[in-house]
Amino acid sequence: MSVERITFTIVGILIMATVGGYLVTQNIFFLYASVFVGFMLFQAPFTKFCPLPLLLKAMGVKTGSIFG
Repeated sequence: MSVERITFTIVGILIMATVGGYLVTQNIFFLYASVFVGFMLFQAPFTKFCPLPLLLKAMGVKTGSIFG
């Protein structure tokens, strides 16, 4: 898998887990976590900064064209 596919997979899992966690516990922390992950997805194309791909690239995962 490429960096892009791993990033989308992990972000999707985080969003589903935090929304599910909120529905089960009614703890506002889970919504804050969802907002944080969503904000990171929103700002990444503009700033070219996202911590997860940087970490994956440092671990040697190959980059690729996800939609190509």
